Amino acid sequence: MIIFLLIVVFILIGMNYFQYILRKNRNLNLIYIEKKINNIIYNNSSEKLLVFTDDKELKSILIAMNKLLDKNQKVLAESSKSEITMKKMLSNISHDLKTPLTVILGYVETMRLDENIDYKEMGELLSKVENKTKEVLELINKFFDLAKLESGDKDIPLTRVNINEICKKNILVFYDILTKKGFEVSIDIQEKNIYCQGNEEALDRIINNLISNAIKYGNDGKLIGLSLRSDDKYAYVEIWDKGKGISEIHKDRVFERMYTLEDSRNKQYQGSGLGLTITKRLVEKLGGEIFLESEPYKKTSFIFKLKRINY
Repeated sequence: MIIFLLIVVFILIGMNYFQYILRKNRNLNLIYIEKKINNIIYNNSSEKLLVFTDDKELKSILIAMNKLLDKNQKVLAESSKSEITMKKMLSNISHDLKTPLTVILGYVETMRLDENIDYKEMGELLSKVENKTKEVLELINKFFDLAKLESGDKDIPLTRVNINEICKKNILVFYDILTKKGFEVSIDIQEKNIYCQGNEEALDRIINNLISNAIKYGNDGKLIGLSLRSDDKYAYVEIWDKGKGISEIHKDRVFERMYTLEDSRNKQYQGSGLGLTITKRLVEKLGGEIFLESEPYKKTSFIFKLKRINY
């Protein structure tokens, strides 16, 4: 009996010692984790928590904390990218506003200081001032439109829309302009009506922006196309040209705020860099997606898809 009790006592002592070792190891691991987290936060590093342990609960906590650290790094990266983009956008806006405003001031000074200016010359200068003022207003309006879209202040109600009619209407708006510029126009819109979840005003602007972009950058190819196709779930609108296209290094960035191709600062290709960003935001507001495919001087396509409504 005494031997049995001694065995039980030794077993209990062993169990207590084992639990003590486990608690000690867990405490050491927790102290290490605390120091490591503080170090990661202080140094803003991308390190992860690495602890060798058989403790299942501690493993679960480590996995969850590493996921949280990953998410935090992504948020910091996005925030840093957004800050850099915003600074670049403000710099570009300042440049794009300063140029026409300087020209306007030049015209105004000419009219004010030239005592010999005649009525005809005055009218020509006023016309130029008007055009430059419209240019400034257009840029400001684009900037505020983008700000409203990104802040969620712009309400875009979704309804059932006939995408066939919207495509036809918008390409017809440009038909005379395209003809005068010597463009050949290819239209491929199926006869059967396709209905989508959308907003007519937003879609008008999306298609208008994409056609304007194709005219501006596809001028070399003298061919612009608009096609509409669908499957069971989505409708796909493609606006394409055979111009100089967009190289691989630019393809992933054309939808960024104020991002313009290198030669877009030339007078022939001058633009604000906001049009495609607004287009992408509008497509996303409609629950759709937009893609770019480009092979210079063969075919450059902007394709956006919307959810079909099959009733």
